[in-house]
Amino acid sequence: MAMLVEQIMNGLQYSALLFLLAAGLTLILGIMNVVNLAHGSFYMIGAFCAAAAVSSTGSFLVAVLAAVVGAGLYGLIVERLIISRLYHRDHLDQVLATLGVLMFTNALVTVVFGRNPPFVAIPSFLSGSIQIMPGLNYPIMRLAFIAAGVLVAVGLWFLIIKTRVGMLVRAGADDSEMVDALGINIRRLFMLVFTIGAFLCGFAGVMAAPLLAVEIGMGEKMLITTLVVIVVGGVGSVRGALLGSLLVGMTDAFGRAYIPIWMSQLLPPQYSDSVSSSIVSASIYILMAIVLLVRPRGLIPAQR
Repeated sequence: MAMLVEQIMNGLQYSALLFLLAAGLTLILGIMNVVNLAHGSFYMIGAFCAAAAVSSTGSFLVAVLAAVVGAGLYGLIVERLIISRLYHRDHLDQVLATLGVLMFTNALVTVVFGRNPPFVAIPSFLSGSIQIMPGLNYPIMRLAFIAAGVLVAVGLWFLIIKTRVGMLVRAGADDSEMVDALGINIRRLFMLVFTIGAFLCGFAGVMAAPLLAVEIGMGEKMLITTLVVIVVGGVGSVRGALLGSLLVGMTDAFGRAYIPIWMSQLLPPQYSDSVSSSIVSASIYILMAIVLLVRPRGLIPAQR
């Protein structure tokens, strides 16, 4: 039972990270119809800004501010200089342009921060662990990550459903040309959506920095998984991004915990390790294939 609860918590923590990345990307892809392969770069920018802020000030709260502002400003610059010129281009042009942004960002971070991966320690007020149940102590930092994911999900729900900005975002997703014809500056709305996505990536970067390795190219590793989340949940749907994040996060956590155990019972020792590692690596893609067979548009596709 302790192992089961621990994997559920690990799955929730990984789901929170995926949701922070997928929420912004699904808004950009679903509303702006832009395939942004540089989305993971904002996550990397946030992590490196956080590492620099912690190294300079020693304050994790300053690191959060630096990560969010740094990723948001970089996202705003990228949108104004590059993405704004791609809105009416086909997806191949968008893929090529954002792939170039990704490579440029990796080189830029190398020049600014250096090649040596920085280390971000867990802040003192989030260090240690608490007892969830008898025999299971869980790190406070991971619980804070889960809580942050919940707060962001509630905040996005309130922003999209209860505010005028959210109304315009939903209208722009349905018919951007009509919104533009009604006098709303659709370019400014797109800029806002893109910047919100970058903000969320920066926040994900600072929360992940004490738990994961901060390194050049860390965004590409998360981008593929984030795209799987969007496909599973439904392109353009924030609710779909939340559900997809939960499914992918739980699949990954339980796969890493239980598939090696099952394979060791079914196969000889010389084969079980290699087979289990292959299945674990492919588990989220198997999940995506099953979902697409049943629901080709995802579990909760955006309503049009």
